[in-house]
Amino acid sequence: MSPTAQEIVEEVVEDGPVPDVKKWAAEALGTFVLVMGGVGTAVLAGDRVGALGVALAFGLTLLFLVYSIGPISGCHVNPAVTLGQLLLGRISAVVAAGYAIAQLIGAFLAGLVLFAIAKNLPAYDRKIDGLGANGWGEHSPSAQTGPLGEVVVQNGYGLAAMIIIEVMLTALLVFVVLASTDHISDVPLAGLSIGFTLAVIHLISIPVDNTSVNPARSLGVAFYQPGAGGQVWAFVVFPLIGGALGALIYGGLFGRHREMLG
Repeated sequence: MSPTAQEIVEEVVEDGPVPDVKKWAAEALGTFVLVMGGVGTAVLAGDRVGALGVALAFGLTLLFLVYSIGPISGCHVNPAVTLGQLLLGRISAVVAAGYAIAQLIGAFLAGLVLFAIAKNLPAYDRKIDGLGANGWGEHSPSAQTGPLGEVVVQNGYGLAAMIIIEVMLTALLVFVVLASTDHISDVPLAGLSIGFTLAVIHLISIPVDNTSVNPARSLGVAFYQPGAGGQVWAFVVFPLIGGALGALIYGGLFGRHREMLG
């Protein structure tokens, strides 16, 4: 297994590996910030900044997180990325499980805080405005509603489009994360490549399903938006499939193989 950016940084920063508890705390904090920065922009400022602003909010948030918590945890902040790292043997199953739990905790806390802020606005209507959740069909951002915004008169992108988008774009994200942090890459630029990749991904897919590529991001806000909870399973399953695919592509192109960690 090749040395990664995370392993190199840990050797420089500390005389030994970073304790798992610190890694998990960094992942919880990072996922909280990612959801607040990205979904928060969509919910609180979406009407002002538009899809481009939301895409940049997600991308720029991930960019600065790579440089701030990357030296501690590697800045996964996404179970699909953690799965890719696990499949390649960069982390153990125990560490991966801790990462996923921490990411979910951060995402759920961010959803709670974001909902508390949003409902403080008298004009906020949870049924109409939602909370930046993902969805397809009648819950797709491209669905057309009646004049009051409550009744869907024409569905948006369907399940097939959502599956293609989530698998393909999550694979892209995980591939870029793994490739950018490979020892033959220009590691100091990893944050830029990863952050701007996430921004481009959002520009492509916001109209389709509001962009997940991150099960924690989807789960953290789904249950505050009517109807989203019934579809959230898909935004767990297909991004994880995409994450595994991205790791497979990376392993094939870079010639990396899995090694079991203790």
